[in-house]
Amino acid sequence: MSKVLEGLLYSESHEWVRMEGDIAVIGVSDYAQHSMGALTYVDLPEVGDTFEQGESFGALESVKAASELYTPVSGEVTEVNEELEDEPEAVNNDPYGAWIIKIAVEDKSQLDALMGPEAYNTYTESL
Repeated sequence: MSKVLEGLLYSESHEWVRMEGDIAVIGVSDYAQHSMGALTYVDLPEVGDTFEQGESFGALESVKAASELYTPVSGEVTEVNEELEDEPEAVNNDPYGAWIIKIAVEDKSQLDALMGPEAYNTYTESL
């Protein structure tokens, strides 16, 4: 069973969100990194890029597959985790510590569409 952290929200596409004021810190869940296997590359957006909720903002690549990343909330990218360019395996080692991007959230009500830890556990068990 994958590790799911309290205090985070989760999307059906396996991204997690941790709110820090008006900034959404976004990464991928333990379930997602485990499914992908050893990551070899993380495709990151640029600071200043804007995305709508559900839009692809980048991708993860592993020996097994490539997988799009989808933003759980609309907004502007304020920071990207550039360390992942050289160390994509950091996502495998610590999926909840190795955040991918930070977004200034336009509409916090979009968070209501995300799952809490219990709902996400139930969701991943059904896959």
